[in-house]
Amino acid sequence: MTGIVLDAQQIQNAPAPVRLWLEQQISALLAASSVTGAPSPRLAACTEAQAANLLNRIRQVPSAVEVLFGLAHPEISYGDPPVVTFRLLDLQRRAGLENITRLLECLDLINQAFAEICEDPAARFCDFDAAGHCSVLPTTQGSIAALWKAIIAAERRSGALPIAAAE
Repeated sequence: MTGIVLDAQQIQNAPAPVRLWLEQQISALLAASSVTGAPSPRLAACTEAQAANLLNRIRQVPSAVEVLFGLAHPEISYGDPPVVTFRLLDLQRRAGLENITRLLECLDLINQAFAEICEDPAARFCDFDAAGHCSVLPTTQGSIAALWKAIIAAERRSGALPIAAAE
C-alpha cells in the first residue's frame, strides 16, 4: 500500500475532478465510521421515458427544470452501489438560484414528482447528505443527459435555436 500526503495548496490547485474525488473519498470514509439512525431513502433509477414524464410535470417551475438538467452534468461516480455525487453549491450556481433553500425546494419537487411517476412514495430521484452533496444513480444521470440531447436534436431538426442560444 502506498500513501500520499497533500498539503492544502496542492489540493486547492488540483483539477476539479481530482478535488471532487478527494472530497468523495473523505466523505465516504467519514460516513462509514458514523452511526446512522434512520434508514436512507431508496434511490431509484430513472429511465429516459420517466425523465421526459418528470420534465413535463415540473415544466411550470423553470428553476426546477434548470436543476434537473444540472444533474446531467458529468461528475465522478463512486461507492457500492455507485452513485453520482454533486455538490449542492455547484448545483445552485449552475441553476442560477439565489440560495440553497431554493435549490432544496426544487430537488424536493423533483423527488415528489418522481415518486408519483413510480407510484412509490419511498422512491427517490436524488438523495442528500450532511456534507452538502446530492446523489443520483448513474442510470438516472444518463437518462437526463439523453433527454437533454433529444431536446437539442429536435430543436435543430425544427430549425429553432437551442434554449441556451436563444437567450
